[in-house]
Amino acid sequence: MARLVGLIALLFLALPATAQERKEVDLALVLAIDISGSIDPDEARLQRQGYVEAFNDPVIMRAILGGNHGRIAVAYFEWSDSWIQKLLIDWTLLDSEAAIADFRRRLSDAPISISRRTSISGAIRYAIPMYGRSPYDADRKVLDISGDGSNNDGGLVTETRHDALKERIIINGLPIMNGRPNPFGFPAEDDLDKYYLHCVTGGPRSFVEVARSFEDFPRAIRKKLLQEVADIGPLNDFDIGELGTTRDGVQLAQSGSGGARRTVKADDDYTRFVRPEYELGCDVGERRSRDFWQRRFGVTPD
Repeated sequence: MARLVGLIALLFLALPATAQERKEVDLALVLAIDISGSIDPDEARLQRQGYVEAFNDPVIMRAILGGNHGRIAVAYFEWSDSWIQKLLIDWTLLDSEAAIADFRRRLSDAPISISRRTSISGAIRYAIPMYGRSPYDADRKVLDISGDGSNNDGGLVTETRHDALKERIIINGLPIMNGRPNPFGFPAEDDLDKYYLHCVTGGPRSFVEVARSFEDFPRAIRKKLLQEVADIGPLNDFDIGELGTTRDGVQLAQSGSGGARRTVKADDDYTRFVRPEYELGCDVGERRSRDFWQRRFGVTPD
């Protein structure tokens, strides 16, 4: 018996350090932020500052630290064209107020850049393997995508969404409804909220939180982030402003929405948790892009 115990101990010591030190976290959250050409530098700064402020909110901080494991893991990247994804912060453990403050500082100090096209599918494709190389074991895996336009590059978003859902990654969306044509002349997308709901999001309790403008983005991201961290799912009438004390954050993280809801099972097929087909078609962004380029320049983009 002693010999067997000794062999087990030797095998454990032979494991890589990462295998021995993997920590359990309540949530592995990837934040994916649109920096396509429809977003100007001021709007990009508003987005970035919205996330910085959200991670400084006392309710959200207490929710992060108040779950079963008392910690979450977060990564942050910005995206545009199908081949452009900029990883600003790789997997980071948020297990204390000091760790959260350091994450805010790194995010605030990172440079801001703008690219060209809008590839939500490229962002999802980039994010999927991030979870596989995460050094943490997560109870939940969530991909948080924000943007101000529909997919127009890099393949159909529904196909890459399906790939993510097969890996049990929940996708939530934050469409920014800015109500104006973008700098290239593309018309405003008044149906972007419906597009995100039907074509981008998926998985158990996935949801869309709408920002009615870039100025509204800080409010929207605070509300959305709290729902994701606390796993309270979609609540149309939920208002973070009603949570006046840090105690509420702990309660939300520990008890969820507080009401009866369907329990997610280990063998659930996440690909079944999608909304019905979008009436305009989930390739509407690609079609609008082709039509625009054809009318304006007499060519279609590659």
